[in-house]
Amino acid sequence: MMVEVRKQGRESSVNVIRRFTQKVRRSGILFEIRKRRFKTRPKSHNLIKKAALIKEKNKKKYEQLKKLGKL
Repeated sequence: MMVEVRKQGRESSVNVIRRFTQKVRRSGILFEIRKRRFKTRPKSHNLIKKAALIKEKNKKKYEQLKKLGKL
């Protein structure tokens, strides 16, 4: 994806830069670049399962404390 801006007639260079930055912002290039900047490794199947079990355990504990009126 490439953004191109050309100077139109007697347009000032400040206006050209402003139009360029607007086009870049609207195109979503910066968003994609920032998203791809740091690559994260995919989590293993066992790690996902452990996280889900811990989350479920904490949820049950929270609900029980809520029933007892301690929260």
